[in-house]
Amino acid sequence: MSEIINPLVSVVKSVITFNAVLWITLSIAIYMIASRLYAKTKGHPLTLPLLTSALALGGILHFLNIPVADYQQSTRLIHWLLGPVTVALAVPLYFQCKHIANLGWRLWLAIFAGGVFAPALAWAILYWSSVPVALSTTMLVKSITTPLAMETAELIGGIPAMAAVFVIFTGMVGAIVAPWVFKWLGGDNAEAQGVALGTVAHAIGTAKALQISELTGALAAISLSLNGIMTAFILPMLISTLG
Repeated sequence: MSEIINPLVSVVKSVITFNAVLWITLSIAIYMIASRLYAKTKGHPLTLPLLTSALALGGILHFLNIPVADYQQSTRLIHWLLGPVTVALAVPLYFQCKHIANLGWRLWLAIFAGGVFAPALAWAILYWSSVPVALSTTMLVKSITTPLAMETAELIGGIPAMAAVFVIFTGMVGAIVAPWVFKWLGGDNAEAQGVALGTVAHAIGTAKALQISELTGALAAISLSLNGIMTAFILPMLISTLG
């Protein structure tokens, strides 16, 4: 137990300053307000808490002329907690593991298809638009979670910083438009929705999936994980072979 508690205590001690407490409290308060707004609008996609809270915080930083780097430094405790929070995705997986196992090869095929088609289409659009090769290459990692995307982008000759931007933008757009897309397609299948959100919109899509149902969230979590691992392993080898 001490192996878990001691590192957490060290992180907390290193970030407990007045600025840290102020910005962490403000960030949490803004997110709670954004969540209330989302509930008040009955889950309207354009009031997604991540979007509205990010816009609010960005506006405050711009108005006060505070560099983003200073904000990141003050709130690094929140960033550190992303690891344990990600592990918590195993909870819905545990309760839905039998259902997921029954999907078998169909689940793998759906994740592989989504993981290939979405980034390949985005890459093709940029390639035909004659943008720099490094930028179009970076687009190939847009549908996996940020840490994996940045490392993979560097391995394939992309731009890690831009990879983070593409990943966040992809996740937010995916979470916003997904309800409309599902309604337009007439798809109310929990498995299909979960795989789509997790494969294409990674962690942000998974958060959206968890709001739909536990089963949808579990499918999104496994899709997020498998697509990230497959992309991180296969893409560098593929680029190396073609190059």
